[in-house]
Amino acid sequence: MSVIIILLIVSISIAGGFLFAFLWSVKDGQFDDDQSPAHRILFDDKKIKK
Repeated sequence: MSVIIILLIVSISIAGGFLFAFLWSVKDGQFDDDQSPAHRILFDDKKIKK
């Protein structure tokens, strides 16, 4: 039973670390797209006919 409690604490702390890293990267602007419009992925490239 004590192993389950230890694993629960470890898994919650790892998940908290990932949450902290994600929120930190969002706050720092890691996911900002300043170079191109965000909706660019929705449109296909035009095919060139020969």
